[in-house]
Amino acid sequence: MNYSVELENKGKEAKFAARKLANLSANIKNNALLSMAGALETEFADILKANAEDIANGKEKGLSQSMLDRLLLNEQRIKDMAEGLRQIAALPDPIGEGLGSQVRPNGLTISKVRVPLGVIGIIYEARPNVTVDAAGLCLKAGNAVILRGGSEAIHSNLAIISTITKAAYSAGIPAGSIQFIETTDRQAVNAMLKLNKYLDVIIPRGGAGLIKTVVENSTVPVIETGSGVCHTFVDQSADLDMAEAIAINAKVSRPSVCNSMETLLVHSSVASEFLPRMLQKFVEAGVELRGCPRAVRHNPNVKPAVEEDWATEYHDLILSVKVVNDIEEAIDHIDKYSTRHSEAIVTKCYDNALRFQQGVDSAAVYVNASTRFTDGFEFGFGAEIGISTQKLHTRGPMGLPELTSIKYIITGSGQIR
Repeated sequence: MNYSVELENKGKEAKFAARKLANLSANIKNNALLSMAGALETEFADILKANAEDIANGKEKGLSQSMLDRLLLNEQRIKDMAEGLRQIAALPDPIGEGLGSQVRPNGLTISKVRVPLGVIGIIYEARPNVTVDAAGLCLKAGNAVILRGGSEAIHSNLAIISTITKAAYSAGIPAGSIQFIETTDRQAVNAMLKLNKYLDVIIPRGGAGLIKTVVENSTVPVIETGSGVCHTFVDQSADLDMAEAIAINAKVSRPSVCNSMETLLVHSSVASEFLPRMLQKFVEAGVELRGCPRAVRHNPNVKPAVEEDWATEYHDLILSVKVVNDIEEAIDHIDKYSTRHSEAIVTKCYDNALRFQQGVDSAAVYVNASTRFTDGFEFGFGAEIGISTQKLHTRGPMGLPELTSIKYIITGSGQIR
């Protein structure tokens, strides 16, 4: 089926809404966000009912446990989504923010201000919370948004969209500001990727396959939110109890998300003391282990790793483990296999911490903390559109400022050139 006409109509409506949305007061936008949050909590039973249908279908299709976890909603997760909207409402409105000005020798005053990007298209996979996060952030930053979620979460997303759009429009948000592509047909994505006339940017959020498809086929500018092959390096000076707690949290707390650790690197001088206890902890937590020859020696449950393991985002209770000779080897390994998302070092040595921070080229670099903190909510942004692993036009968790562009305002008194 050809979805070009349907998508063009959505694009026209979104473009028209974006013009109005860009000039709305912060008060109207904040009231809408609070209304959306209240509606989620009021209508949670209907959303959970729809989600149960998606979970049942997912089990029937044989989705992995980690994918089902990404898909699952419960009352607490819906409350967290609502709280995210309230946090967004409490943040300063970026639109109209002055970013500096200067008076030129000819008397012209040149000012730089934040403005919305316009219409944002977001293509994402199984996590229905993205529907709320994306709608809330785009709205607060003055952007209209066209959402296309994954087929696994179609019933959940439709229920969420119905709930939040009614609340938003009743609170004064222009109709068409928040739109959702209802079909699960992938042809609709192809049509969306060619919507240059109406979309200002497309943001893919999901696995490497989705991101690759969007980047290679879109004629609309793309902001990549990368997959997360995240590393934790246990340095020779590390507090090993701290390292153990960080490593367990980074892998086990929620292995299905992009900020979970996929590879543990351990300095050779502490490997014999640290790895036997650490690997056993992972085994007890149900983690499948794959390691280099030196790591394999420390626990019979560790399978020999193959080259592909070092570059794989498992999204599951699977971990690669490698023993390295020094911090330089750790940084070299990260440089070769990282997706530039989040990396951590556990160390007591200030020089090594600084060397790691300067030497690792990723969006988030941690010293003595879990990579699981790379998250818009944890960074104080209320939520995030995704974690950008590219360098243009933004990097790291994408909050409100990252969903804006700039405009130059020039004021003169009759100057000509």
